[in-house]
Amino acid sequence: MKKKALQFTILITLGMILLNGCTGTEAMPSNATQTGALTGAVAGSVIGYNTKGHNSGQRALVGGLLGAAVGAGVGNAIDSQNPEPEQTGGWE
Repeated sequence: MKKKALQFTILITLGMILLNGCTGTEAMPSNATQTGALTGAVAGSVIGYNTKGHNSGQRALVGGLLGAAVGAGVGNAIDSQNPEPEQTGGWE
């Protein structure tokens, strides 16, 4: 059981690292919402998977959905506090 949980955690962590590269500042300057949703989903699914009870996959799914919602909310609050970057230089 511990080996399966460790494999699951490693898989989710690698997925988070790879997908977090997709939320770079090149595409969208205000990306705290995306990063918060992804981080919250991973943390929530890991926490849900490791809680005691039956049907660990369902707990991981519910934890991931709740974590994504909370993470996106926190990230959106951070994005709304940061000013929009000004475009300077380049072609006009």
